[in-house]
Amino acid sequence: MFENLEVFEKRYEELSQKLYDPSVLADQAMYTDLMKEFKNITPIVEKYREYLKAVQTVEDSRELLNEGGLDRELKDMAEEDLQTAKADIERFSEELKILLLPRDPNDERNVIVEIRGGAGGEEAALFSTVLFRMYSMYAEARGWKTEILNANETELGGFKEISFMITGDGAYSRLKYESGVHRVQRVPETETQGRVHTSTSTVAVLPEAEEVELEINPKDLQIDTYRSSGAGGQHINKTSSAIRITHLPTGTVVECQDERSQYKNKDKAMRVLRSRLYEAKLREHDEAIASERRSQVGTGDRSERIRTYNYPQGRMTDHRIGLTIYRLDDILNGSLDEIIDALITADRAAKLQNTIDNQSEERDS
Repeated sequence: MFENLEVFEKRYEELSQKLYDPSVLADQAMYTDLMKEFKNITPIVEKYREYLKAVQTVEDSRELLNEGGLDRELKDMAEEDLQTAKADIERFSEELKILLLPRDPNDERNVIVEIRGGAGGEEAALFSTVLFRMYSMYAEARGWKTEILNANETELGGFKEISFMITGDGAYSRLKYESGVHRVQRVPETETQGRVHTSTSTVAVLPEAEEVELEINPKDLQIDTYRSSGAGGQHINKTSSAIRITHLPTGTVVECQDERSQYKNKDKAMRVLRSRLYEAKLREHDEAIASERRSQVGTGDRSERIRTYNYPQGRMTDHRIGLTIYRLDDILNGSLDEIIDALITADRAAKLQNTIDNQSEERDS
């Protein structure tokens, strides 16, 4: 079933040569595109070569055993090599199936993360701050950069809303599963009776959209300026540097007041607007492909309750895959890889099953 993988191997060799071509090295855009392609197909080619090596070992071992005349020790070694290679073929086949699944074209993008306090008032805003810290620490651990785009802070230090960009290789591939409703169960700082309250915050993860990918007509924008303000209405500065951009056709509103410069705030607001409009287009496309949508592990529905953080029990539960971990402090300090790896595995398994089901339907028809 992997005969066509020779195409990948030929392309791999071709790219290996091109990447050392002086004319390619002189063209930064071309070099970047070719290097990205090379990086994407390298795991497939390497696994295919392991698969072919195992196939060859099976053939060689069988040939050796069929010839006969082996002493007991050599025969045992040949039989052991045969069984090991057979198991390798089965394992490499499954791994190749996963590698050959269609890639999300947005996986290598940077992301814009938007966190909003939901049910729970001030406690929800305080939990939004906890989530922002969690993602910031996760980004730092992976060597990614975090940049706040806009923040609406409360008097107690919570965030009614915060938007920030995470820049780093494969940021979207790791963080896209975080979109949805995050629920917290804990005793709020403002609670005098010691009762556990339940609050929620909503997280949206948007792939960063390039300016050339999404054409926005300036006539469709209403741009307003106003004075930046902090918690309690205190003015951060006395100039009208804060920006509010309204995309009239969709009614999408973006605000940015984090910078003192009106120009910088406008630039940040436009980045968020482009990413929101781009994500809306992606959602429309995904919803049009119902079967594909069903095969995904909740990567876009912001109304879906995806996770609960229970402080009294020190546990985190991801409701999409039934995963519970009793190391809440570690998770809130940015140790998210165990959760994200489990979500990626479940997502790949669902997509692989969907592919198998579709192939079965095609054969039956």
